Amino acid sequence: MNDTSEKAPAPACAACAMPAAKRICVQPKGTGAKECPTLTRQALLAQANQAYAATEVAEFARQASRQEADGYANRHERPYVMQPAKPRIVEIGEFARKMGYQRLGLAFCIGLAKEAAVVDQIFQAQGFEMVSAACKAGRTPKERIGITDAEKIFQGRDEAMCNPIFQAMLLNEAKTDFNILLGLCVGHDSLFFKYAQAPTTVLAVKDRVTGHNPLAAVYLADSYYRKIRLPAKKETRP
Repeated sequence: MNDTSEKAPAPACAACAMPAAKRICVQPKGTGAKECPTLTRQALLAQANQAYAATEVAEFARQASRQEADGYANRHERPYVMQPAKPRIVEIGEFARKMGYQRLGLAFCIGLAKEAAVVDQIFQAQGFEMVSAACKAGRTPKERIGITDAEKIFQGRDEAMCNPIFQAMLLNEAKTDFNILLGLCVGHDSLFFKYAQAPTTVLAVKDRVTGHNPLAAVYLADSYYRKIRLPAKKETRP
C-alpha cells in the first residue's frame, strides 16, 4: 500500500499489539495495523532511504549499525541468545573511533559536574581531545528570558539561566567532531540539538527524582508511579 492520502491514519507504532516476530517492520512476511507506516508510507520511506545516498550520511549510518552489533557478545553462536556486553559510555567511545573523530564536546548540567569530570577523564584516557561546556556558562540572568522571582528555583536572589545555545556555540567554535549530552534539562537539550553543528548523542538525561534513570518511572507506571498516568494538575506556585 502506498501513500495515497494526506488523511491516512498517523503512525502509531507505540500502540502496535503485534508480536515482534509477526511485525512487517521486522519480518518480510509479517503484518501490521492500518496505521503501520511500513505498509502505508512507501513513498515517504523511499524519500527517507534516498537520504542515505549521501556519502557522509551513509557512512554515519553504517558505523552506527556496526556499533549496534558490536554491543553484543558471541554473535557467532547458534542458536544465538542476545548477550549485551557494553555500557553506553564504552559504545560512544567506540563509535567515535569508528568515525575517526578526535575532538569530542561534552555539554553537561552543572548539577552533574562531578559526573562530567569523570566522563571527561574517561574519554581523555581513551585518547580523545575533550571540549566541555557547563549549562550555567556565561552567567546570563534568568530575567533575560522573562523569568520572574517566583519562577526561580532560589527565590530572592540572582540566578543564572541554563544556556544551551551558548553551550552549543562554544562547542561549534571549538569545531568539535561529535558532541555528548550529559544531564541537560527537558527543553534545554532540545535547544542544544537545534543549535549544535556537530552530530550529538546522549550519555544520560536529567531526572532529578530517579537518579537520572527516567525509565524507572515507566517500569513502575502500574505500581508505585501510577500517578503519572493521571492528567497533570495545574501547577500551583507558593
